[in-house]
Amino acid sequence: MLICDSKTTNFLKKFVDINVMNFQEIKRVIVSQKEEMEEKFRERIIEREPNVNNLRQFLAYPNILVILGIRRCGKSIFSWQIFKDETFGYINFDDERLFVIKAKDLDLVLQAFYELYGNIDYIILDEPQNVEGWELFANRLRRTKKVIITGSNSRLLSGELASHLTGRYVDFMLMPFSFREYLNYKGVALSREDFYSTRKVAEIKRYFEEYTRIGGIPEVYLFGREILVRIYGDIIEKDVLRRFRIRRKETFKELAKYLMSNVASEFTIRKLSHIFEVKDVHTIKNWIDALENSYLFFVLKRYSPKLKEQIIAPRKIYCMDNGLVNAISFRTNERFGKLMENLVAVELLRRKKYWYNSLEIYYWKDYQQNEVDILLKEGAQIRQLIQVTYASSKNDIDEREIKGLVRASDSFMCKDLLIITWDYEDMLNIGNKMIKCVPLWKWLLNKNIH
Repeated sequence: MLICDSKTTNFLKKFVDINVMNFQEIKRVIVSQKEEMEEKFRERIIEREPNVNNLRQFLAYPNILVILGIRRCGKSIFSWQIFKDETFGYINFDDERLFVIKAKDLDLVLQAFYELYGNIDYIILDEPQNVEGWELFANRLRRTKKVIITGSNSRLLSGELASHLTGRYVDFMLMPFSFREYLNYKGVALSREDFYSTRKVAEIKRYFEEYTRIGGIPEVYLFGREILVRIYGDIIEKDVLRRFRIRRKETFKELAKYLMSNVASEFTIRKLSHIFEVKDVHTIKNWIDALENSYLFFVLKRYSPKLKEQIIAPRKIYCMDNGLVNAISFRTNERFGKLMENLVAVELLRRKKYWYNSLEIYYWKDYQQNEVDILLKEGAQIRQLIQVTYASSKNDIDEREIKGLVRASDSFMCKDLLIITWDYEDMLNIGNKMIKCVPLWKWLLNKNIH
C-alpha cells in the first residue's frame, strides 16, 4: 500500500483536477464546434463540384484522406459532407481554446469522442498541424478509423506524416467556389436554351461581374468583402509568418502585397531580391515557396521543350482568388485584363485538380517576345493555346494576341486556338487557322478543357 502524507495527497489531487478539467474543456470545445458546424448546415449548403463518392473510396482502410486548400475555402464543411451519413468525431485545432493542447493530450480527444458518440469509426481532424507532433496520433488512428485531415498549408504532408504514411494517404486540393458554384449559391439554374435568352444572359452577366469582384471564398457571401482583408491577414500571419518563422516580417509583407498587385505577370527571383533589397536570393525563393505552400499564390512556368530553359526562364504569379486581389491590390482597375487572366488560370487549376489530373499548365514566350497567356499540355501533346483579353469586339483584340497564337500554333502543331474575351464571341479565320473567341463568363460555365 502506498502511504502519502497530506502535502503529497493535496498535490496529487491538484494534478488530477487539472487533468480532469482539461479533459472536460476538450469535450466542451468539441461540442461547441459541432454546434457551430450544425448551425451552418441549417443554412443552405452548396454541394461542391468534386465527386464526394470518389473521395469516399480513398478512405478504404487503411487510408487517410487529406483535404488541402487556401484558408476559408470550405474544407471543413466539405469534410462534413463526405461523412454526412455517418456518426463521426470532429475537432478543429485552429481554435484559441485549444492553443495549449499538446501531442500527449490527443488521446484525450479520442477519449472525448468515445464518451460523446460511442465507438465511432470516422474522425475529422481540422488543421491538426497546430499541434506539434500530431502525425504519430494520426498514423495510429488510421489503423482502425477512417480519417479526414484538413490543412491550409501543403507543408502538412512534408514532414513526419509523409514518412509514416507512405502509400497510406491520398491528398486532394479544394479550391474556392467556381463561377458555376457561385450561381448555384445564388439559386440560378441554367438550361441550354437560357443562352439564347436576352434576359437570362443579362442576369448571368450581372452575377459574373459580381463574382469577378468578390471571388469564390464562401464567407464573403455572408459577411461582405471586408472579411477578405481579415482572411488575407490570417494567411500571412498564421499560415506563413508564424509557421515558417520569417524574421523580416515587414519586408515579407511588402513582397506579398507586390505580388498581389502584379498577378498574371512575369517575375524573377533576382529582380525581386533587388526590389526589396534582400541580398540572398534564396531568401526570396523561400518566401515565395511559403506563399505557395499557403495556397495564396501559385506559379506557372514558361513552357519549353528544353528543361533547362524552363528552369531559368521567368515565371508568372497568380493568386488563388480574385476577391483577395481586389481587396489587397492597389492597381486592379487599370489592369483588368490581368484580373481576367488570373481568373482563367485559377479555373484551369481547378479543372486540373478536380477532373484532369494529367493536365499541365504553362505560359509561353519566344525570343521575339511573342507570347501566349496559357499553354495546356497532356502527355507529349500541346492540347490548347489560350489568350485572355479585355475585348468586347473584334477591333478590341490586339494584333499581338493573334500573332502570339499563330506563332505558337506553328511551333507546336496545335490547332486548338482560343481567345477568351470580356464580351465577344465569334470564329476568326487567320490564314489557314481558326481561332475561337468566347466570352469569359460563358467559358467559366464549362468544366471541360476544350
